[in-house]
Amino acid sequence: MRSFWLLFTLIILSNKLVYSQTPPSHSSSDIYQALQKLNFLGSALYVAAHPDDENTRLISYLSNEIKANTAYLSLTRGDGGQNLIGPELRELLGVLRTEELLAARRIDGGKQFFTRANDFGYSKHPNETLEVWNKDEVLSDIIWVIRTFKPDVIINRFDHRSPGTTHGHHTSSAMLSVSAFDMAGNAAHYPEQLNKTSIWQPSRLFFNTSWWFYGSEERFKSADKSNMLQVDVGTYYPLSGLSNNEIAALASSQHLCQGFGRLRTRGSEMEYLELLKGEMPSKESDIFEGINTTWSRVEGGDAVGKILYDLEQNFNFKDPSTHLPQLLEAHSALKNIKDDHWRNIKLKELEEIILSVSGLFLEATASEASSYQGGKITVSIEALNRSNSDIVLKSIAMPNQPSIAKNIPLKENKKELIEIGLPISNEAPITNPYWLNEKWDLGMYQVKDQDLIGKPETPAAININFDLEFNGYPVRIVKPLVYRYSRPDKGEIYQPFSILPKATASFKDKVIIFADSQPKEIAISVKAHKDHIEGKVQLQLGKGWQVDQESKPFKISNKGDQQIVRFLLSPPTTKSESYITPIIHLDGKEVSKELVEIDYDHIPKQSVLLPAEAKVVRLNIIKNGNKIGYIRGAGDEIPSSLQQIGYDVSIIDPASIRSQSLQHYDAIVVGIRAYNVVEELKFKQRFLLEYVRNGGNLIIQYNTADRQVTSMENLAPYPLTLSRNRVTDEESDVEILDKNHPIVNYPNKITQEDFKGWVQERGLYFPGQWSKEFTPILSMWDKDESPLKGSLLVAPYGEGYYVYTGLSFFRELPAGVPGAYRLFTNMLSLKQEKSKK
Repeated sequence: MRSFWLLFTLIILSNKLVYSQTPPSHSSSDIYQALQKLNFLGSALYVAAHPDDENTRLISYLSNEIKANTAYLSLTRGDGGQNLIGPELRELLGVLRTEELLAARRIDGGKQFFTRANDFGYSKHPNETLEVWNKDEVLSDIIWVIRTFKPDVIINRFDHRSPGTTHGHHTSSAMLSVSAFDMAGNAAHYPEQLNKTSIWQPSRLFFNTSWWFYGSEERFKSADKSNMLQVDVGTYYPLSGLSNNEIAALASSQHLCQGFGRLRTRGSEMEYLELLKGEMPSKESDIFEGINTTWSRVEGGDAVGKILYDLEQNFNFKDPSTHLPQLLEAHSALKNIKDDHWRNIKLKELEEIILSVSGLFLEATASEASSYQGGKITVSIEALNRSNSDIVLKSIAMPNQPSIAKNIPLKENKKELIEIGLPISNEAPITNPYWLNEKWDLGMYQVKDQDLIGKPETPAAININFDLEFNGYPVRIVKPLVYRYSRPDKGEIYQPFSILPKATASFKDKVIIFADSQPKEIAISVKAHKDHIEGKVQLQLGKGWQVDQESKPFKISNKGDQQIVRFLLSPPTTKSESYITPIIHLDGKEVSKELVEIDYDHIPKQSVLLPAEAKVVRLNIIKNGNKIGYIRGAGDEIPSSLQQIGYDVSIIDPASIRSQSLQHYDAIVVGIRAYNVVEELKFKQRFLLEYVRNGGNLIIQYNTADRQVTSMENLAPYPLTLSRNRVTDEESDVEILDKNHPIVNYPNKITQEDFKGWVQERGLYFPGQWSKEFTPILSMWDKDESPLKGSLLVAPYGEGYYVYTGLSFFRELPAGVPGAYRLFTNMLSLKQEKSKK
C-alpha cells in the first residue's frame, strides 16, 4: 500500500510532511497547486464518529478543488470495531485505525483530529452512547478543535434529528457538533480553554445528506431541496491527471483493516448539503460564498496577497526556482501579520513551497530505530541544493543541545553529509500514543495535556532545526528525526524514531487459564532496548495466587535480544480472576511496560507501550474431546484461547479440505466473518456439511450478510437468514430457552452466573430467521427492546451437530471471561455428548 503514497507525491503536495513516510518529491504542478492553496484563506471541518465515516469525496473536493484548509474530526479512533488484516483489537486497533486515517488524509489532502472518546462498540441510541462517554469532555474536545482549527464551515456526516435510526455514536457526533457550533463562540463555555486559544464562531453548519437518510432514492428525489447545496464532486484535475472521485477512492481504500479496499470511480457525482445553521449561500454550489477567503481577510494580508497572487498568475512551470525572491519577500511580509492563526498556517505552507522551488533536500536520520533515556545516537544530516539558488546552512540545533554553527554554502547539486552525536536526555519523554499514557476506561481516554487533545498522534520524539539563509534571508526549517533502512523485498523504508525504556517485558498469552489447581510455568520475555543490561524480574500477584520465587535475575548482552524468565504459578483452589504483572528492576528504576509493534505496509510502523500484565483465571470447567480444527476468518485469538484450556488446535487451510479429510476432528470451528473474507469456502462448504452429516460437530461464528465473498445460500444445512440483530449491552439479561439441551448441560451446567463479566457486547449479526430444525438456546435483549433468540442456534444434521452463533466469543475468550469458556467448551463437546448416549 505504500505505493499509493509514492503515486500521490507526484499529484498532491500535502500541507505537512508526515515524518514517518518517504519524503515526497514535488513536481511543478504540485508546487502550483500548493500555491493555489496558499492563496485561499478558508477552512472546513467534517465531523463524524469513526474512522471510515468520513466522506473522502467531499474532503478531497474541499481540499483539492476549493483549496480550503480541510480537516476531519473523528470523535473516536474506531477502537471497538473488528480487524480484517490482523490480530489488533481495542486500543491497538485504535492505533492502527488512527494511522489508516492519516494515510487517507495524506492522499485526499485533509488534516485529522480526534476527541478523547473511546469507541466502546456498537450503540443503538445516543442516550446509551452519552451515558458511556463523558458528554461534557467530548463536547469540550469538539469545541477545542473548533476554537483551534477555526473552521468557517462545519459539515456533519449524520443527522442529529433521528436518534435510534443508526449507530448511537453517529447520531451523538451530530448532536454534539450542533451544540458546539453555538457554544464555541461564547466565552462562558469552557473558559479555561481561552488561556491557550480564543473563541470562534463558524459561519455555517451543514448536514451531508443523501438518499440513504431518506430511506430510498425515490423519496429523496421528491424531497424539498430548497435548503440544500448541490455540489458536483466528480471534477477532473488536469494538473494531476486524476478525478476527485479517483483520489477519494484511493483515500478510503487506506481503511484496510475494515475491508474498504475499493475500485476507483470517475464522472459526475452529486453531494447534498442541508443548511442547519447560518446563512444560505446564494450560489448553488459555493460552500464559502459570502466568506472572505482572500488575503484581505487578515490585517496586513494585502501586502502578502499582492506578491502571491501575481506569482500564481505568472507561475513558471519550467523553472519554479525563479520565484524564490518573491516567495522570500512574501515570507517576510507574512511574519508581520498579527493574526497568529493564519500566520502560522500559511508560514508552514509557504516554507514547504520555498523548499520545493529551490529543490532543497533536508533530512535527519538516526543510526538506530530507537534509543533510551540517557542513551546516545548518531544523527546523519543530508543537505542538498538542487537549484542555482544561493542557500547557506547556517546552523543545526537539536533538543537540549547548543546550536552547531556550520555556515556551509550549499552549492548546486553538491551533497553535504554531516554526522552529529546526540545524547538523549534522561528526562526525554518515552515514545507512545499519547492517549494510552494514562489508564483509560470504557468510555474515555485520559489526556492531561490540553495541547495534545485533538491531535491525531504523538509529536515526533526529536525535531532537528535547520537555520538557513536563502539569498541572505533567514528561514528556519524543522524536520523530525527518522530512521531509514532498506529491505531486499521492499526497498527503502522510513519509520519514526522512538525513545523506549531500557527494557520491556511481555507474556506470550494475555490470558492464562487454569482449568484445575495444577501450577503452570509462566514465561516472561524480557527484551533489551540497550546493550548490556542486567537486573531482576519480580512477578506481582493477586490474592490467593502463589509463585515459586519472589524474583529472578536476567542478563542480556545485545540490544534487541530477549531472555525468557520462568516462574511457576499456582492458582487458588477455588475459582478466581486476577492479574499478574512483571516488574523489571533495572538501574535503580522499575519498568512494567510491554512493547507492541504494529507493522503494515500501508502505515508507518508503530511502537506502543502498554501495561505489561496478563489476566489469570482459575476456572471450574470440564471439557470433553481434544482435537479441534480451526478455519481462520477475519482475525481472532480463539485458537490460542482454546489451547489455554488444553485443546489440541490445528489451523485448517481451506484449500486442503477434501471429503473425509475432517473426520478425525472432535469439532471444527469457523472463525468470525470467514464467509465474508475467505473465498475458498465457497468451494468447501459441501465438505464441511458432509463432515457434520457423518457425525461431526461444526461451529460457525458470526458473519455479515453483506460484503461476503462466499455465497450465504449454503451456509447451513437448513434455511438460515442472517440479520443485523445484535445485543450491545454486555450486561443484558439472558434467558436459557431450552434448559434441557445438552449444550447448556454437558459437560458444564450453564447458569446465569456464566453470563456475568462479559465485555463490550453480547453478540452481533444474529440470524433473524431459521427453519424448524434449529433449536434456539438463548434469548437476550437490550433495554426497551424485544427479546432476540438467534444468538445461539443448534441443529442436528445426519449424525452430527451444526451450531451457528453470533455471540462475541472472539472478544470474550481473549478477555478471559469464565462463563464464555464454559459455554464454548460445551459447544465443542456436543459430539462427545452424543456418542456417550
